[in-house]
Amino acid sequence: MAEFWHTAGMMQQSFFAWCWKNIYRLVFACLLGTGMVDGSGGRLMAAQDQGIPTLHVYANTVQIPVLVLGSRRQTIGPIASSRFSVTFDGGPPFKASHVRVEGDDPISLAILLDTSGPEEELMPQLKRAIAALAPTSLRPQDHVTVYALDCNFTRSTVDSPATPERLKLQVAGALKPWTDRGEDRHGTKCKQEVPLWDALAFLTDQLSGVPGRRVILAITDGSDKGSTHRWNDVRVFAQSSGVAIFGMNYVPNDPMHVFSQGRDSVSAFDSICELSGGMVLTVNRASVEKKLPQFVSLVRGRYIVEFPRPYNSTQGRHELTVTIDKSNAFIRPTGISVPIADAKVMGDPTTVHTDPSLAPEVGSRHLLTTPQ
Repeated sequence: MAEFWHTAGMMQQSFFAWCWKNIYRLVFACLLGTGMVDGSGGRLMAAQDQGIPTLHVYANTVQIPVLVLGSRRQTIGPIASSRFSVTFDGGPPFKASHVRVEGDDPISLAILLDTSGPEEELMPQLKRAIAALAPTSLRPQDHVTVYALDCNFTRSTVDSPATPERLKLQVAGALKPWTDRGEDRHGTKCKQEVPLWDALAFLTDQLSGVPGRRVILAITDGSDKGSTHRWNDVRVFAQSSGVAIFGMNYVPNDPMHVFSQGRDSVSAFDSICELSGGMVLTVNRASVEKKLPQFVSLVRGRYIVEFPRPYNSTQGRHELTVTIDKSNAFIRPTGISVPIADAKVMGDPTTVHTDPSLAPEVGSRHLLTTPQ
């Protein structure tokens, strides 16, 4: 289950100390010399002075990444697009219009290195392991920013193209305060100025306005130490911003399997990851150089599910569910925000309305509030 947000026009909303970016609105106009009319939300207008008919076309297709794994969190073979359906607020299932594998779509990736817990054991290997992601796993069209949580919250060069040299420098820069402390790291622990939930909220805000598939990888034990934001605030913000959060926990005796299985309990961090469209993996010092490429493969192996904007949707939060026929797969969709249809456009007599049967219908079930 993910959340689907409908916003009115170019309305801005605030998230605590940060301003949400204006929700994108894909609008383009085609100047046509014929009397063609778009059948899915277009309208004809006469251009001033020239008398040339102008077709204004308003994008009506929604696209979300969906993580699909087997019931034991293992990778599975290709799934036919005809088996995917979407449901809004308990409404009738609607067959996805188009489904494809994400593949080489550009990724905007933020990597958070938390040195305040047991993941500190991984830091010596991460400079080499993250640099090795390019050019085979991460490509030049992908952009990466590396952050570190130590005594202070450190950020490397923002949104840098993914090359081995840049990735190596980014990790070194983010970890410089941790490296400089040297032997002091094993003495009295410093106070972490930015707790985990606050850091994840900041990363989500930074990603919310960038292009590409937005993803966070947090290498952390998932323990928060007094954030201003609650875990559910981070979850809601990630869903509305179209950001998928993946976690990586350090487990000293982690077997060499790919995915986290049989975790003792579902933590708030697990919930943030899975409800935003990601999941939590486990890693140790011996497996970190294999697990990082496997993480990127998970991202690139997601399905991009497309469907029309619901015809009867209203402003606010809506529950979005993605299902696959005859399957018990582990399915985790990423949330999204899209504008509702412009009332002036919909009320214009020249507007050609979409057939309701060709778009999803929002049901009447109210979205449940997740405990904090």
